[in-house]
Amino acid sequence: MYRALAWYCLKKGVDVHEAQAVAALCRRWNATLDCVGGEVRLLVDGSDPGGDIRTVQVSEATPVVAAVPEVREWMKQTQRRCLQFGSLVMEGRDIGTHVFPETPFKFYLDASPGERAKRRAAEGIAEDIAARDERDVRRAAAPLQIAPDAIVINNSRLTSAQTSGLILERLRREGGWAAGRGSS
Repeated sequence: MYRALAWYCLKKGVDVHEAQAVAALCRRWNATLDCVGGEVRLLVDGSDPGGDIRTVQVSEATPVVAAVPEVREWMKQTQRRCLQFGSLVMEGRDIGTHVFPETPFKFYLDASPGERAKRRAAEGIAEDIAARDERDVRRAAAPLQIAPDAIVINNSRLTSAQTSGLILERLRREGGWAAGRGSS
C-alpha cells in the first residue's frame, strides 16, 4: 500500500520529500480496497498498479512517503477496513504493533540482512537493508519494533514452505487454526 502511494506521487509529480504535499495527495487519491482471487488489493483509480510499484524509483520513494504521519494514519485506517473481507493474514512492518495490536496471533519474521537483500534482489529490488531497518526503527510514526507478544521466527535458512509450516503448526497448537476454516 505504501508502494502504491509512492508510485502515485511519482506519477502525479508530487515531490515525496514534501510531507504536506504527500499528505494532501493521500487524502484525495482514488484508492479503494477490493478482494480479487482471495487477495485484498488496493486499487488506484480502479486499477491494480501491479509491477509498476516494484521499480527502483518507487523503492527509493516508499520509505520517504511511509514516514509521513498522516500517511501512516490513512494506511492504518485503510488496512483495518480489510476486515470487511473476513479472516485474513497480513504482513507488514507495523501490522502487529500499530494496525492490529490486539490480534492474538503475531509472528515476526526475521532473517539476516544478507539473506533479506538476496530475497529482495530476486524480486528485482536493490535495497540497502541495514539503512532501511535503521530508518524504520527511528521513524517517529509507528517505528519498527517487535510486538512484545509476537513469536519471532528467524527464517534465514528456511524456505517459504518451512516458514509457513512453523506458523501453521503454532496456530494448530494454540487453537488459531481449524482444518478448512483458516485463521484470524
